[in-house]
Amino acid sequence: MRHTSGRPRRRLLALLGSAALALGGAIALPGTAEAANVLANPGFESGGLSPWTCTGNLGSVVSSPVHSGTRALQGAVTNSDDAQCSQTVAVQPNTTYSLTGWVRGSYVYLGVDGGPSTWTTSPSAYSQLTVSFTTGASQTSATIYVHGWYAQGTYYADDISLDGPGGGGGGDTQAPTAPGGLTSTGKTSSSVSLRWNASTDDTGVTAYDIYSGSSQVLSVSGTSATVSGLSPSTSYTFTVKARDAAGNVSAASNAVTVTTDAGSGGGTGFTQAAPYLYEGWGDPPSPTTVMNATGIKWFTMAFVLDSGGCTPAWDGSRPLTGGADQSAINTIRSAGGDIVPSFGGWQGSKLGANCSSASALAGAIQKVVDAYGLKAVDMDIENTDEFENEAVQAKILTALKTVKANNPGLKTIVTFGTSTTGPTYYGNRLIEQAQSLGANIDVFTIMPFDFGGGSDMYGTTVNAAEGLKAKLKSTFGWNDATAYSHIGISGMNGLSDQQENTTPAVWTQIRDWANTHHIARLAFWAVNRDRPCPGGGVTSNCSGISQDNWQFTSITAGFTG
Repeated sequence: MRHTSGRPRRRLLALLGSAALALGGAIALPGTAEAANVLANPGFESGGLSPWTCTGNLGSVVSSPVHSGTRALQGAVTNSDDAQCSQTVAVQPNTTYSLTGWVRGSYVYLGVDGGPSTWTTSPSAYSQLTVSFTTGASQTSATIYVHGWYAQGTYYADDISLDGPGGGGGGDTQAPTAPGGLTSTGKTSSSVSLRWNASTDDTGVTAYDIYSGSSQVLSVSGTSATVSGLSPSTSYTFTVKARDAAGNVSAASNAVTVTTDAGSGGGTGFTQAAPYLYEGWGDPPSPTTVMNATGIKWFTMAFVLDSGGCTPAWDGSRPLTGGADQSAINTIRSAGGDIVPSFGGWQGSKLGANCSSASALAGAIQKVVDAYGLKAVDMDIENTDEFENEAVQAKILTALKTVKANNPGLKTIVTFGTSTTGPTYYGNRLIEQAQSLGANIDVFTIMPFDFGGGSDMYGTTVNAAEGLKAKLKSTFGWNDATAYSHIGISGMNGLSDQQENTTPAVWTQIRDWANTHHIARLAFWAVNRDRPCPGGGVTSNCSGISQDNWQFTSITAGFTG
């Protein structure tokens, strides 16, 4: 790396220099801190960030990797933001404190504002950082921080401790005044910008907590904020509370209710009728032939896998650019259509499982985004290596969050298996992790097939989708319409692997239900199989049933969301 001994070292020396200036004038001898952690939520075991605040809304609480317990802090560093997370606490003047913490990542810093810091490079394992500082003669608060380094990838922190006596001997019990004049200064289909008047406090306000209803959604140090990750055409009610260094919290501000702007379909600004097209087998048809015959515009291109070293390639072997897949994509776009690549699938060497970190996976996804100027990406999360692995689930979701933040307007889709009544244990966990990580996934797509021969494919598909809707409502607090607008269905045309039969008539029923409930995405596996071969069984280039050429694609093209 070009600056392993450059910018990080200069930052450390600058901080140490400022600390010497700030603390060098103390006259009285410093006291000795008693061993007691004065930080709140030091191990992030509450499941939330509060009272920590993070720049750029880049901090989140994750369940893996952790140093101890069940939670840790994750900082999604970007090229322009080091994802600093900080907490201000009350301290006693002229007292020595010991700051320790466990961190993991490249160039992770732990320190105190205006005082010393320390840093480490430990990209693959947690290591302990320790630094001491002495407060000034009249100092009553200190801001502790942890951050990564620009463009060096995601970092993790856990079990942060500031050992010493709390400020004022616990005497500060006065809460700040309530923030006033809360108003909305702007909105989009997915965000609301807010502004309010500053609160006052006897020792000073250290943070403002923003609430949507009864749920805290953001903490900031200033008097303005933008709450993102919201749903289009949805009413939200916001309030703000002020907090001081001793943890005293004010009464709530006035409430302001804002309805987000409408999206351009599907409730997420994105509606997609996109059956799978696979260049790897199954006599791949000419995309223009299919498009001209059916009116379909979008295809889901399968599958992007790992060719080694976290390097994306079609099927893990065909070149990302310059091969048959790019040729098909160029043809589709020349005919006025577009594609979404699908990463993963049931088998093969998958990027989600093999990339070493969320930042490495985000980099691999970004290569595909850059290669094709994509509007959307789909992560097909299946099998034991990805779907059933909690850490890999978190890695994928974190990578999608990073890629989405770095590519404004990009839509993210996750696709996964289901039971006949809704998400399985692993599907529920995926949705819960998406919420806790703030991944802001646009579409949760289920694959309602392979339940067993003889299943009622319309009934089970609807039941599974309704179960997904219920889970999205309970996890995100959405109403019915918003939950439906984040749902996708990806079926299997004709005979499934377990000899279930989705006929053109049944697929038409499913499409009509999807339109009536305004879901976001409809797909099936695969256009390669959208040809008749009654009695042909489950094969790669036909459906195994009697049908017209491209009949399922034509039905899918009638999906409007």
